[in-house]
Amino acid sequence: MITNINHIGIAVSSIDEHIKFYTDVLGLELKEIEVVEDQRARTAIIMVGGSKIELIESTDPEGTIARFVERRGEGLHHLALEVTDVREALEDLKKKEIQLIDEEPRGGVENSSIAFLHPKGPRVLLELVEPAK
Repeated sequence: MITNINHIGIAVSSIDEHIKFYTDVLGLELKEIEVVEDQRARTAIIMVGGSKIELIESTDPEGTIARFVERRGEGLHHLALEVTDVREALEDLKKKEIQLIDEEPRGGVENSSIAFLHPKGPRVLLELVEPAK
């Protein structure tokens, strides 16, 4: 079950170049910067009320985020929807014949469990996020 918009992911070439806009100009709070090794990405979590903005920078020139920025430029990468149970949500989507990128959950930022839906159907990359308990 979807409970909330967890975050909006924005692909950037350099977190350090963009973070000041969100913190100094907009006055938002930087919660943390974290490296997610298996995704070859560095993320900055910025709080916006009960939701977050996630700036994502590639740590590998061959990584998914690096390729995204190279092809499309910096900008909106994905919308993350918070779910109570990511495995259950994936099973429900499989039954509805929704194309998935991840058949099984994987580790995400802040010790969450995540899975991505293919953007072909919804026309935007959607991430399901089950926060750490």
